[in-house]
Amino acid sequence: MGMMSRMRSLAPWFIITVGGIFVLFMVISDSNVFEFMQRGKQNVGSVDGEEITYTEFSELLERARKNQEQSTGQTIDESQMDFFRDQIWDALVTQKLLNQKIKEFGIVVTNEEVRSAILGPNPPAMLRQQFTDSTGNFNRQLYETALKDPRNKEIVIAVEEQIREQLIQEKLQNYLSASISASEEETFDNFIKQNIKMNADYVMIDPNTIPDTDVNVTDADLKKYYEAHPEEFKIENQRKLKYLLFRREASQSDSLGVLQNLQEIVKKIKTDTASFKSYVEIYSEQPYKKDTVSLSTLPVQARDALVKGNKGDIIGPVSSYEGYIVYKLNDKIGAKNEQVRASHILVRSTGNDATDLKKANDIYNELMKGANFEEIALQKSDDGSKMQGGDLGWFGRGQMVKPFEDACYNGKVGLIQKPVKTQFGYHIIKVTDRSKQDFVVEKIVNRVQVSASTIDKLFTDAQDFSYIAKEGEFEAEAKMLNYDVIETPPFNEETQALPGIGISRALVKFAFENSVGDVSDVYRVSAGYVVAMISDVIKPGVKKLDDVKMLIKNNVLREKKFEKAITIAKQIRTQIGDNGNPSIAKSVWASARIDSALNFTTVGNIPGIGREFAFSEYTYKSDLNKWSQPVKGSNGVYLLNVRYRTNLDLSLYEFQKEAIKKELIRNKKNQYIQQWIQNLKKEADIVDDRHLFFR
Repeated sequence: MGMMSRMRSLAPWFIITVGGIFVLFMVISDSNVFEFMQRGKQNVGSVDGEEITYTEFSELLERARKNQEQSTGQTIDESQMDFFRDQIWDALVTQKLLNQKIKEFGIVVTNEEVRSAILGPNPPAMLRQQFTDSTGNFNRQLYETALKDPRNKEIVIAVEEQIREQLIQEKLQNYLSASISASEEETFDNFIKQNIKMNADYVMIDPNTIPDTDVNVTDADLKKYYEAHPEEFKIENQRKLKYLLFRREASQSDSLGVLQNLQEIVKKIKTDTASFKSYVEIYSEQPYKKDTVSLSTLPVQARDALVKGNKGDIIGPVSSYEGYIVYKLNDKIGAKNEQVRASHILVRSTGNDATDLKKANDIYNELMKGANFEEIALQKSDDGSKMQGGDLGWFGRGQMVKPFEDACYNGKVGLIQKPVKTQFGYHIIKVTDRSKQDFVVEKIVNRVQVSASTIDKLFTDAQDFSYIAKEGEFEAEAKMLNYDVIETPPFNEETQALPGIGISRALVKFAFENSVGDVSDVYRVSAGYVVAMISDVIKPGVKKLDDVKMLIKNNVLREKKFEKAITIAKQIRTQIGDNGNPSIAKSVWASARIDSALNFTTVGNIPGIGREFAFSEYTYKSDLNKWSQPVKGSNGVYLLNVRYRTNLDLSLYEFQKEAIKKELIRNKKNQYIQQWIQNLKKEADIVDDRHLFFR
């Protein structure tokens, strides 16, 4: 039974990883999605004319979902399904493109190659690990016995197919990257990046410290820059969309349904002898636990009830960011930190302190004569809490500005205080309660989720609007129905995510395959459903000078500030000399920064500066203990004095050379293959109609 268990653990698996194309390759191949004998008539898309049926895609999606859940032990939340579905679609499209190329290149793997891989001296790692003990010893005899056991026949066949796909992958990678190598120069440069470290003193002149008034930018400067940098002002083929987003979020009826369900549960609890824990285990979406909580961490609606409640009380349902919660109060215990509850009336600062104070004193005097605090707050407070009669609820230290907090913690319960000034204005404060207790609670939590009926209504509403907008006028119909029309900024054909909409390659494709005024079908996006109209087609060209003057002015201004910074740095260098004291810099330019950077390399961040190639390049090549001439970087202009640099150890280089070269080649191959796959997708004719099938 031990061998059977080990072999069964080799069943197909699925782990989504960014860039894990070849892992997905194995899953898709193992799923037999390319061997369907009966294909449905409905297609969710196609790749270079090869149809992808709804059945094919949904079968693969379900298989991948089950494998993912088996791998992680967790179900995929509905809110994550859109992203998961996109990953599977991308994997399927990629696999179809790879299959085309594998066939084109004539790549095959023989049965003998598969047997050799499994029975050879170095079996694949995924097989070896099943028969390797805790000391790292591989039990070859047990391994071969398991392979020959007739009871494992089906599993062995599945393993053989996975190995076959692995070998195909390896052959494809080798075919694509056979010519990739790493030169001696690249290898040596990488060694330097990894092993040479430096320390340097520096003086930095930051162009941002130079006032705009110190730099003169003329129209001639702008024109010169414009003519010298035409590539910066190119306009690509772009589109703009106007769209409606039917946001997929819980409706009032969804919320009410959860609330009413919990209300019924509370009725049962109060008349049942069963423990609250048993109800948590049946009805709560969170596992049972007994927590000790402070007032400030509880939902606002629950705080007052818990303060006034008794042991054993059932409180709720109350609304919170988690959903609706029902609490059982088990105990009250002493808390380290006191909580207060207060109300206030705010006279917001107008900039005229005398007038503000007079208004606050007038309100205070009115209250002292017996006016109702809650009514006056509603009438005269400049704060949103006025709708609750000025009540701010419970809070602890650190949650309010200091003068307000001090007044609350020092004030007596029920006493209306004289106006207290803060950065917001004058507050008339009344402390209404205090608590120095924490609460031991159990809870039932139910999230408010979008129901199927709400989703159906949203989709139907989106469909209805798409239909009438195609027949009528997009914006006029939206206005009539009180829908908000939003417009995207310009985007190009390579755009992945549209601002406000999210990732939707299908919508981008719609925008570039249709004309101004055309209205889309309903597209599902992560936030809900979108109906869009192409609002603008922007043809390629060059932006006019007048349209980019402000952008150019900022660039020219920065260039001129760099020129001035170099002049300042030269003046400082003249006074410092080769080995002078850098503190002299302050007498030339008060904003000069004098500092040291320690233990940095030719790549990566320089402590206190960040990435600055010119800085690290100079410090690697320069003489030691001598101030440099001005070095222009991307962040500023520097004078540098290299105090230490690791000695170059050529024997260490010879020792590490081959390992560095192998790593470089591996990285190059990975980058090349990923880019090759991306290019395949760009050149392919990919039709994605999933939005017609999945709600």
